[in-house]
This record gives sequence, structure tokens and C-alpha cells, in this order.
Amino acid sequence: MSRKPPVQDIDETRLEAGGTAHAAAGVTAVAVAMKHAYEQMGVSRTARTLLKLNQVEGFDCQGCAWPDPDPKHRHTAEFCENGAKAVAEEATTRRIGAEFFSAHPIAELAQRSDYWLGQQGRITEPMVLRPGATHYEPITWDDAFATIGRHLTGLSSPDEAIFYTSGKVSNEAAFAYQLFVRAYGTNNLPDCSNMCHESTSVGLAETIGIGKGSVSLEDIHDARLIVVAGQNPGTNHPRMLSALEIAKRNGARIIAINPLREAGLVRFKNPQKPRGVLGNGTGIADLHLPVRINGDLALFQAIGALLLEWDAVDHDFVAQYTHGFEEYAAGLRDLDWDAVLRATGLTRAQIEEAARMFADSDATVLCWAMGITQHHNGVSTVKELANLAFLQGNIGKPGAGLCPVRGHSNVQGDRTMGIWEKPTETFLDNLRDQFGFEPPREHGYDAVAAVQALLDGEAKVFVGMGGNFVSAMSDTQVTEQALRNAELTVHVSTKLNRSHVVHGREALILPALGRSEKDRTGGRPQRVTVEDSMSAVHASQGPLAPASEHLRSEVDIVCGMAEATLAGRSDVTGSLPWTAFRSDYTEIRRRIAKVAPGCEDYDVLVEQPGGFVLPHPPRDSRSFPTAVGKAVFTATPLEVLEVPEGRLLLQTMRSHDQFNTTIYGLDDRYRGIKGGRRVVFVHPDDIAALGFGEGSMVDLVSEWRDGSVRRAPAFRVVPYEQPRGCAAAYYPETNPLIPLAHKADGSNQPAFKSIIVRLEASTSTGWVPSDAGSISHHTGDDARAKRDTDPVQES
Repeated sequence: MSRKPPVQDIDETRLEAGGTAHAAAGVTAVAVAMKHAYEQMGVSRTARTLLKLNQVEGFDCQGCAWPDPDPKHRHTAEFCENGAKAVAEEATTRRIGAEFFSAHPIAELAQRSDYWLGQQGRITEPMVLRPGATHYEPITWDDAFATIGRHLTGLSSPDEAIFYTSGKVSNEAAFAYQLFVRAYGTNNLPDCSNMCHESTSVGLAETIGIGKGSVSLEDIHDARLIVVAGQNPGTNHPRMLSALEIAKRNGARIIAINPLREAGLVRFKNPQKPRGVLGNGTGIADLHLPVRINGDLALFQAIGALLLEWDAVDHDFVAQYTHGFEEYAAGLRDLDWDAVLRATGLTRAQIEEAARMFADSDATVLCWAMGITQHHNGVSTVKELANLAFLQGNIGKPGAGLCPVRGHSNVQGDRTMGIWEKPTETFLDNLRDQFGFEPPREHGYDAVAAVQALLDGEAKVFVGMGGNFVSAMSDTQVTEQALRNAELTVHVSTKLNRSHVVHGREALILPALGRSEKDRTGGRPQRVTVEDSMSAVHASQGPLAPASEHLRSEVDIVCGMAEATLAGRSDVTGSLPWTAFRSDYTEIRRRIAKVAPGCEDYDVLVEQPGGFVLPHPPRDSRSFPTAVGKAVFTATPLEVLEVPEGRLLLQTMRSHDQFNTTIYGLDDRYRGIKGGRRVVFVHPDDIAALGFGEGSMVDLVSEWRDGSVRRAPAFRVVPYEQPRGCAAAYYPETNPLIPLAHKADGSNQPAFKSIIVRLEASTSTGWVPSDAGSISHHTGDDARAKRDTDPVQES
């Protein structure tokens, strides 16, 4: 098998569609995982790497944040198909350095797809794009840090700089990064939480007093009912299927709530079990509710209304631990069922069947992901899930609780470490007391506000600690313009991505060690720590030699930026131990223990095999640190998202061959797609009603309230069973359709999952760049368009 990167880019004319799967994983998943691993790493490197993945003395998967089993119950192969792909991407033997960048001008790279860019290999040395230059060229680390320091110290205010963080960054690097940024003088610390689970963080903080889920892996195993809403674990969190299989074996029932019937929630063929290899596997969902996009809020309200009507309520829990029940119950007493059925696209019988399953369960776990949070009413929908948990006392007891499933491996840990534009006063006070400087108190920019600030010229420097901000954000053309407005863009990365080719006047790429690599910063073996979706913290230590002698760890890079920027600052330099941090990460963990709430004895506890679990008052003692000291019921008006005639409601989603913006390959075998990505899934009756046929080439056109029209060209229409009026397509190709202003109330999270579009016959049939699109403004009929596309009409 070849380990050479692709020479040619995606040829969408070769795309094949058809034949959806009815089960996830199985032998095919093993074969596909090994094929990716061998192509990127070779046979011996694959074995050395994968056998250390998610092991106690190994390293944490770079992919999702699903928790690891207790050390005594881990498999030798404790990884899934997409985990193996994630490791292969990082541990690839492909390399790009000065010769590559010399051969490829930035103008050429900007025309390449995200897939092609990512497949070229690991970046091996620091690179700089100087003002007016056409190519990146090598730069020394010292000169790179000096460039950053010069730009940052030359700004009129620290608030003119933005410091973004990806969820892959370790706890040690995240803690050092936020310390540097706050010592510099700003809280401009947007992160990928702003794009994925910010609605969860806001909704849970206001209802249970902590923005994290309340369950353990054992609770999943012991639940009597598990609700999986707005989530596709077969692709996005495949190891979750093993936990659902155990729950089913223990007698649990499962409700899947999703517009699409996803293979992983139909049947799971566990490749580590005989029945998964030779038999039919395990049926997962006992009930699938194909809810209309954005209908989840109405569905959960309807279930709540039925539980109240049937008196399926834990009155003792409600009386002792909650606040606001009467207002909540009153709001559902005269629920408009006609509006519920319009909003959900379901029948009353389907909703009553689901509600009866709730009523019959004495231990329910409610799981959700971005299908819930990435809507304008994402915060309200999260609160509605919390209402259902409170109604039956399903929090703070075994087999029950609230389970937001985070999408990136350490995104929750980053927030614990202080990566947040709205830090708590407690955290800032602890930071002041520990390091002897007064941190800024004014809230900073989140991801959406950061783009706007760059557009408006209020921010001039962008530093990205991991990730691919340009491709991850909404309104791609607007985001690109924002980054091009910057005086300096800096990206700490392992591989090439679109954010490197959409750059400021000057740009730096700083290559970092990956999770799979040995870290000997300070002349000694170093370990880092991460936190999973269930608040478990554990160590991670890679087994491989670094891809290049020029790579530095994330911690080392942060310390280098800090030293170059803060040199001469008498108010902070004497109290910030960058040398100690760099020489021994244990020193960082000791400081974490004194600053981050709940992390007392952090440096000691992480030495335990398998790590430790952070405290969670609602889970541990049914204590709710909300403003009223109790769990808070929320009464929310019922909404129906009305879609004009001839339009569809589009959700963006991942292919099975990708993780976030990283594209592993061009096949989505569970949905029957092979060899391409520019497809739009539409109900067969909608295809006919709109005047198209299977395989038609269309442009996706979104219409926004301000009269602006955004276009993403050249998508192939694929028939797919889902609620009428709904459609689905992959991101980042569809991110150009989502206006920056289309975001969740209360959390400012981009609303990727509900955008009104029309289909227009396309004149293009070949490949186009993955971010291709356009924005235009129209007059005349725009008043009608603005009125028709107002995304919310209350009933």
C-alpha cells in the first residue's frame, strides 16, 4: 500500500451513491481502519501505535471525547474505526517541509480541498509567510517567537489580539496558554466549544449549576432507558456503541431521535464479539423518531406534557431539589398539539409511544450532541432535556442523568483549565492569588464575535492553538475575509489545513508534537492530561519518535510565545514560571490544583492508573450550585420553524470518513456515498416536487433575513429517507451557507443545523474548492424573501 500523498484532488464526477447500510462496524470497520492505518503508517508502526491507544500507559485518542472503560475492563484494541483513522492521520509517515512550500505557492494551495491539504503529511519545521510573499519559507523558532512578540506588544490594546483553542490541546498546554493570554491582558479566548456545545454549557449551567454532564460510563450500562438525540454515534463516537450494547444486554431500551435513520442506531456489529463478526450483531434503537429538523424542543415539551398528564412524576425529587415546577407545568397544561405535530413531523401516536417508555423507566439517561445544540433555540432545547430529567428525578442516581457527548477529545478539559472568554470570578481570583497579577475581568470575544472584530478592524492578531478555524466556522467567505484583515495569523499545527492558506498580512505555522509522539521537553519524558465527556481526567504519553527534530510541544510553544511577548513586563514576568513549566509539566499540574475549581490534588490524582473523576455536585450529592441553590425548571414558548414553499431546511453533518474538519477519505459507506463529498440528501418526494431527479446537479442557496443570498455550488442530489422538507449535507462544504448572524440565543453558537435553502440547477459538474461559495445582496423581491425566511414563528 502506498504511503505517498495524493497528487490529484477530489474528482466529484466519479462520485457514486446508493446502498445505505443497516448496521455499523463489523468486520468491514476493522478492514477499513487497518487500510487507513497501513497506508499512512505502515504495518509495524500501526501495531506500535494502535496497541498504545487509550491504554493506561499509552496515549489518548485524538478524536472524540468518549470515556475509557475502567483499566481492568479495557480491550487490547481499545479503539474504533475512526479512532484508528485519527491516529493514522497524525502518525503518518508523510512529511512536508521547506521543499514542499517552495514548490507550492500559496495561491495554488488556496485552491486545494481540505482533503488534499490534510493528506500531504506532517509539517516538519516552522514556516513564515512574509508580507507580500507568494510562498511560505522556513523561520527559526526564536525568530518566530520574536515576530509574535513584536506584533502583540505593538498593539494599541491586548484586546486587539484573539487566542483560539482547539479541543485537542492538552490540559497542561491549555492552562499555560490561558495564563499567558491573561497575563498579556485579555480574555479573548474563543474555542471550539463556541461552535459545538456552547448551548449545552449555557443551558446546563443555568439549570443544574455546572455546564457538564452528570453521568458515568457505568450509568450508561445500568440505565433502563437511554435517549440518543441529535447524535450519530456510529460515525461520531463509535465506542459509544459498545456501551449501548452492554446497556441493551442489561435490559435497557433505547430511543433514537434523529431526522435520519443512522446505521449505528439500527444495529451494531461489535468486531470484538463473535456475534458481531459471524452473527447479526445487536439491535440498538427500540424506537426511532424521525423528528423534523429543529423539532426537538416541541417533542420534549410534548413528552413532558404527557408525563404530567399521566402523573409519571417523581414528586419527592421535584419538591426537595427543584425550583420553578409550577411555572413549567402551567406552560404545558394547554400545549398546542397541532403546533407540536407541525414542528416535529411526527404523529401523536409516535410521541405517546416515546413518552410511555419514559414513564416506564425508573432510570433514564438523556444523551445529545450537535443535532440539539446547533440551532437558534439550542439553549432552550438543552433546558427542555433537563426538565425531563428533573420531572422523573433522573439526576444524581445510578443509571440516570444528563449526558452531552462532546465532539473533541479534550474540549471539556480546555474549559476546565480556563479556556473561556467568560471566566468566573472564582477562577480569576485564584489566578491572581497564585501568580501575583490582576487578570482582566472584562469578558472577551467568543468565536462569532472574534470574526466580527477582525472584520471591523477591532482585532489585528489571530493565534490558533490547534484546529482549523476557517473551515470550522460558519459563513466561510466572511470568516476568510476576517482572517485576511489580520496583521498576523499564527497557527500551532501538526498538519496543513485551510487556515494556513487563508492568512493575515504576515503568517506563521508552528509545528507541534502530536499526542502519539514522545515528548522530551526539558530533557525528560513528559506526560500530559486530558478530560473526557464524563469529567474523567487521565494521563497521555505517546510512544513514537517525533516526526521531525524541529517539532516542539504545545507547552514549549506557549512558553516561547509568552517569554517573547511578556519580556520586560515588570508586573508579570517575575511571577510566571515559564522555565519551570517547560522543564517539568508536573509544575503546571501543581498550579492547576491551586487555580482550577475541583482540581485539588490534581498533580497527585493523575498518577493513579486510569486517572480520576472531577467532582460534580448534581451527580455526587444532588447539590445544585445555581442562583437559587436548586435544579431549575424552565418554561419555554413552543416554536415552529416555518419553511416557505419550495424551500428545504438543511442540516450540516459529518461524513463517516471525517472528524470535524479533518477529512480521512471520500467514502461514507453507511449512507452509500463513495468517491466524493458534494452531495445533498433529500427526501425522494421532495426531489420530485422541486423538479429535480436523482443525481441532478444543484447549487444550494440560503436566504437570510437581511436579504443576503449565499450560494454553495455543485452538489449532487441523493434520495434519502427523512422527514419531508428536510435536507442534509456535509460540512465544511456547506458552511458558506450559514450567516454569521445565524446563531443560538443565549450561547452565540453558530446554528449549523437549521438553515433554509433552495435548490437551483447547477451549471457546474466538476470539482470545486471545498469552501467555494458566494454572498450577494438583492433588492426588489427581498422584502418577500426576508419575510418568508424569518427562521422562527412562534405558535
